[in-house]
Amino acid sequence: MTWPLYEVFVRGKRGLNHVHVGSLHAPDDESALHNARDLYTRRNEGVSIWVVRSAHITASSPDEQDAFFAPSGDKVYRHPTFYAIPDDVPHI
Repeated sequence: MTWPLYEVFVRGKRGLNHVHVGSLHAPDDESALHNARDLYTRRNEGVSIWVVRSAHITASSPDEQDAFFAPSGDKVYRHPTFYAIPDDVPHI
């Protein structure tokens, strides 16, 4: 029997985004979480871990990039090009 594949995401510091750091096989969700902690945060570099079964992830294809994201191109209000953003505002 093959264990399910999990994708592992770690948030390095408070306020930062979770980042995909790798994959692992585990028999269940709880084991996947513990194994991810042991494997990907050995040097105390994480403050949060997400594990997600790979089979539950649906993603767009890079080959469909132009067609998939084209509808948002005509919605200029979604892009902050009309606003003056102060230099002291972080993460923008």
